[in-house]
Amino acid sequence: MNFSATRAVTAIGGEAVTVAGERALCDPRGTLFFPDLSLLAVSDLHLEKGSSFARRGALIPPYDTVATLARLEAVIADYQPKIVVSLGDSFHDGKGAERLHPDFRQRLEGLMAGRDWFWIAGNHDPEAPADLPGETVLELAVGTVLFRHEPSRQRIDGEIAGHLHPCARIVQRGRSVRRRCFAGDGTRLIMPAFGAYTGSLNVLDRAYSGLFRRETLMAYMLGAERVFAISGAMLRPG
Repeated sequence: MNFSATRAVTAIGGEAVTVAGERALCDPRGTLFFPDLSLLAVSDLHLEKGSSFARRGALIPPYDTVATLARLEAVIADYQPKIVVSLGDSFHDGKGAERLHPDFRQRLEGLMAGRDWFWIAGNHDPEAPADLPGETVLELAVGTVLFRHEPSRQRIDGEIAGHLHPCARIVQRGRSVRRRCFAGDGTRLIMPAFGAYTGSLNVLDRAYSGLFRRETLMAYMLGAERVFAISGAMLRPG
């Protein structure tokens, strides 16, 4: 791990994990950094979700893209990755990239400059984003890990996926705490959604059935300043 990455992890409370033998760091802002690969993964940005809703008559504040980009800029500044992988649903719909304000497009292109940038095709954005650099792929293998949008129903060691927007809930001393999380069992990891207007789904929901080995399931819950590693036995539905 380079010096800048070490300093960032110490400062922000990242949690070290291993997926199929590859070292990674869960960042409390919801990104995953692989120091040996100099690779940063982020999932479900859902850029331009606000404008997508507005086109359908649902008026919500159009601040999601600027908020998401600001958080992404901060993470990239901390880690200075050589490779960035966006794990699908980077835009909320197939026309999202076309609706980007020129200032937002310029900021995004600035983040991409000098890096290998991969757009994983998602269910919301299956095509390459309009007029943006980077390479669009269905999945990407790097080292011992495989990046894709939706987790496979068959067991694939080293799979890193998004799509399900995982969260976890625990109850301690009568107090319930529910947070977005990374969910994994040592061989596979599902990432939290990064976008400002994204919801979440409890890792005990039936949508996750069969994805993890229950005896080794861990939820890495995102706190304000650090990530909390929680055993699957402590998790509660809801």
